[in-house]
Amino acid sequence: MRRITRPATAAVTMTTALAALAALSGCTDASSTSGNAGDKDTLTLGMTQDIQGWDPTSQPSYQGWGASAVYESLFRCDALGKPHPAAAESWTFKPGNMGVTVHLRSGMKFSDGTPVNSAAVKTMIEYAGKQSASATRFAGMKVTTPDDLTAVITTPSPNPVFTARMCEAKLASPKYLAAGNTQKAPVGSGPYTLDTKATTSGSVYTFVKNDNYWDSKTFPYKKLVLKVLTNETASINALKTGQIDGSLITQATYTQAKAAGLKIQTQHSQVSRLLLTDHLGKKIPALGNVDVRRAINMVFDKDSIAKNLYHGLAGTTPQIFRPGSAAYIEGMKDPYPYDVEAAKALMAKAGYAKGFSIEVPYMQGQNMDAVLPVVKQQLGLLNIKVKQVTLSGPNAISELLSGKYPMPFWMLGNYGDSRLDMEDYILPDGNWNVMHQTDPTVAKLWKKILTDDTAQSAKDQQAINRYVVDQAWFVPLASPGMFYAYNPKLKVQQSTDPNALHPLLWDFK
Repeated sequence: MRRITRPATAAVTMTTALAALAALSGCTDASSTSGNAGDKDTLTLGMTQDIQGWDPTSQPSYQGWGASAVYESLFRCDALGKPHPAAAESWTFKPGNMGVTVHLRSGMKFSDGTPVNSAAVKTMIEYAGKQSASATRFAGMKVTTPDDLTAVITTPSPNPVFTARMCEAKLASPKYLAAGNTQKAPVGSGPYTLDTKATTSGSVYTFVKNDNYWDSKTFPYKKLVLKVLTNETASINALKTGQIDGSLITQATYTQAKAAGLKIQTQHSQVSRLLLTDHLGKKIPALGNVDVRRAINMVFDKDSIAKNLYHGLAGTTPQIFRPGSAAYIEGMKDPYPYDVEAAKALMAKAGYAKGFSIEVPYMQGQNMDAVLPVVKQQLGLLNIKVKQVTLSGPNAISELLSGKYPMPFWMLGNYGDSRLDMEDYILPDGNWNVMHQTDPTVAKLWKKILTDDTAQSAKDQQAINRYVVDQAWFVPLASPGMFYAYNPKLKVQQSTDPNALHPLLWDFK
């Protein structure tokens, strides 16, 4: 990667700040946790973030073990995004990515005793199309029910990522959805049910096995316990002392985990990034200027960030797509190498030498704690004044995605199918394109991708990649691995997660 020469004093200052931040650690005592880790009948997992309620349409793929425990989907997608039977035991896709006919397995019931049937599928799809967290993914889908176990789902236009959406569609009891209180105990048809008496919201969630689940043998544990440990020191101590069986860790505790004899599974799919979603300057006029967005990219020494804040366990990349995906461009050089003076010149050229103020949302436990101070520090060199807004509670994710904050800083995974990245991060209705702004170049290329064959799709996806890099829609700061540490007595198969974030619930054996 080409580097721009800079004054030695600036390099020393930056490296010192990064190294100091990297040394920071929490001090929560892990002895406050308790549980049954190591019990052959109980699987106890740590979570670095709390469960944000139980609405089936707003369950994240990141650490979504609670949702996987209580809810069943139509399909179960593997690491490559291929569908496998779940609530649907067979299916036939419609030509042109226009929908599917699913045949549900008989005898399934929700935990309130109501049947999992085609009417429940219809209710779920219609509900998902009206909720803010999922409307862009399911709006316009129609469902007909020829019989109790057959549902015909059609899309209003070609949808090349339709299979993935059906894997995301978590089925909940129609009675539960109609009651309107999805923050209370969930009512699904998954392999476990929530034990409310042994659950303390924000701390410990306990689930008991649903022996009537159709694939009960895939989930060997009689009890699942999820413990919320947002402090990494508490998490690694709980792992080392056997209070939990597994947890996500970061580069900061990787060496400790290795030294303690824990096993570590690594996923390569993450990019820590600023998302400059107000590229039309509707809320922050400065972000509508491409020179400002390019300047923001150039003010970060990404190599130092990867080395110091991620302990050498991260790389750098100018693009957001996963290596090997159709959109990924092999050998792409960073068009925005680290050069503070050049970045300042771009700000002056754009008429923003005096900078501007912006709010950046923050949530604890998202592997951003050490990096965010550097983001604030470096943007300050461009006179960009960052106000950190801490989000918490059940509405944190919805607030993050509301568009109130046009420049989120987040560590996002990248899919094996890069069209999913485009839907989530680039298209105007994408959840993470929080300002939902349109762009004619993207629209034109996406229209082609809807019906492209495989070879042409790759070319058009790479064209979108080049365009958003040229327009500096993102600031990719580092490409760290995702590390999952677990008890060596535990058997965890290689993750089947299509998002490549961590093992899924059925990967624990």
